Amino acid sequence: MMAVAATASLKPTSSCLLCLRPRTKLPAGYRPVLCAIERQALFNRIAPVYDNLNDLLSLGQHRVWKRMAVSWSGAKEGDCVLDLCCGSGDLAFLLSQKVGSQGKVTGLDFSKEQLFIAASRQGLLWKPFYKNIVWIEGDALDLPFPDCHFDAITVGYGLRNLVDRNKAMKGARVSILDFNKSSQLFTSTVLEWMIDNVVIPVASSYGLAEEYTYLKSSIREFLTGRELETLALEAGFSDAKHYEIGGGLMGNLVAMR
Repeated sequence: MMAVAATASLKPTSSCLLCLRPRTKLPAGYRPVLCAIERQALFNRIAPVYDNLNDLLSLGQHRVWKRMAVSWSGAKEGDCVLDLCCGSGDLAFLLSQKVGSQGKVTGLDFSKEQLFIAASRQGLLWKPFYKNIVWIEGDALDLPFPDCHFDAITVGYGLRNLVDRNKAMKGARVSILDFNKSSQLFTSTVLEWMIDNVVIPVASSYGLAEEYTYLKSSIREFLTGRELETLALEAGFSDAKHYEIGGGLMGNLVAMR
């Protein structure tokens, strides 16, 4: 899920059996990161207002960050690319423009409602190269593709919600945009303040306070930029670099084999 600033028949994903459990004393107001099947239901519920909330809460900046992520992906004319945890399709549409009519874009998500909106937008925003996008409902931890099948993979605000993040890194090059778990106390404090005082109150006006409350704990359990670089190297990439953007509130991991 992004703020301030994841078709076949529906089935439970395997990752619902691997929920993260806290190992230390819990801070006040802590909420465990949701299991996959709960997150799936959450994203289905917020789908109708997801894009509007992203625009409102980020003041439109999420579109700039997503363009940066796609640019860092290195996707080019004729490439076969994957937008993992694609949601309503923002990154997939940007990738479509990069790879052109000779390329292919796959948008994969576990939320049927998000994919329905993505497919609807594909029709409304019709451009010739948008024909190169296919939408698949699936599990990011059990991708129906061989390793390195894609020239590039993007993930926008989805890696944080995955239990086994290595399984999401199967491309020749990946560009992963998400909230930045900063090692700087000031930045992390500002982000948590914004979630408590901006994100949740605004979401409350849509009747979605409960759905957005999990953000803070999911960011706490995420990896720092340096840890993400290490994760990418352990996953077989030869080079990995994490960039802090949006005043340090967001981050983008770029890795290549």
